[in-house]
Order: sequence, then structure tokens, then C-alpha cells
Amino acid sequence: MKNPIKLVIDEPAPGSFLWTLLETDAGGAPRKVLRSAEFGADTYEAALAAGTRIMDAEIRKNVAAPAERDAR
Repeated sequence: MKNPIKLVIDEPAPGSFLWTLLETDAGGAPRKVLRSAEFGADTYEAALAAGTRIMDAEIRKNVAAPAERDAR
């Protein structure tokens, strides 16, 4: 991944928390949505944990991809 990513947690309705994973430019301004929650979580902490798991998976996927290309 060439650009930083940002995890954002929003509460669009009381008691429903959604995470969004954004690709940002070098200055941290959002450029595009990479992934987002399909369903709201009951707590901020649950949404943060779910978003963090997806962010970690996205980072691992993008770190592994160049290594696989280099091995060819």
C-alpha cells in the first residue's frame, strides 16, 4: 500500500457504531473508502476492535503482495 490508511468510527444513530477504513494522501486527507462495516456494532469499542482487525488484515495483505511478486 503506497498511501497511509485511517480507521474512523462513526455513530450515525444512537447506539450503532460503524467503522470505515479510508485510504489517505500523504497529508492524511481521505482519498477513498477501502472497506466499511456492513452492520453497526453496539459499542464504540466493538466497532474499533472490528475495524482494527480489518485494518491489520489489509496491511498484512499489502505487505505480503510485494514479497510474492519479488519471489517470482
